[in-house]
Amino acid sequence: MELQQMRYVVAVAETANFTRAAERCRVVQSALSHQIARLERELGARLFDRTSRRVRLTPAGEAFLPAARQALDAAERASAEVAAVSGELRGRLAIGTIPTVTAVDLASALKSFQVRHPHVRITLRAGSSDELAERVRQGDLDIAFLGLPPSVEPRGVRGRALARGELVAIVAPGHPLADMADVDLHRLSKEVFVDYPAGTAARAQSDEAFAAAGVTREVAFEVTNADLVARLVRLGLGIGMMPAAFVTELPNVHVVELRDPPTRVEHVIWSRLRPSPAAAAFLHALDIPEDQTSE
Repeated sequence: MELQQMRYVVAVAETANFTRAAERCRVVQSALSHQIARLERELGARLFDRTSRRVRLTPAGEAFLPAARQALDAAERASAEVAAVSGELRGRLAIGTIPTVTAVDLASALKSFQVRHPHVRITLRAGSSDELAERVRQGDLDIAFLGLPPSVEPRGVRGRALARGELVAIVAPGHPLADMADVDLHRLSKEVFVDYPAGTAARAQSDEAFAAAGVTREVAFEVTNADLVARLVRLGLGIGMMPAAFVTELPNVHVVELRDPPTRVEHVIWSRLRPSPAAAAFLHALDIPEDQTSE
């Protein structure tokens, strides 16, 4: 069994197509197909069901894929560790972030890191705090930036709280609340809301504050990204709640400060295992000690 065969299997699984997988791996399709067939003979099981219309993993393929990814990650990690001994930083740096992170200028930090370490392959994925934390625990991401309610701490990872901030309401220009100051949650609860899906960390920040104030509200529009929240608010379909440090990036909405605002805490997290050389270097660039732990 060879690492290259595992790379081919992963590529086919992710593209669901032998031709696209071969293009990704920069080989001719016949060579890729031959190596996968050779691996299947060695394993004594088919990894893919192939038809003229689709390619999908068999149960054996589903079982093989996670182990293949782990083997490839381990091989890349071993190569990066050896290179680090000689002073060269390489390998991958997989980062996840919520779209509304403000405690770190992530784009500038990534640019500076790339200039300093051009041989590191950087990837960035945006998502919800819950999803990103799980991907760090599973090893899919090296580092993630989250936004959580004050009552929640990341579990099963190492991490550090970066900043604590308040939420503000955002409303359409001309909304009755636009010219009001010192609005409380009781008044706000009379409005229709645009918010994140129930059960997510982003939604919990507001839900917990309204519950503590003893009021309920109607969330008519549940969406998964900040830009869509702002667009629906801008069109007057509801009002939203956003971190005060983030709303300056949203055009054509009016900000309403609150008397009893919800709060959120931004965290950076990484694996409980020793960070890769690239991840350790990125944390160091952010002046974050690696030995701080959230349990």
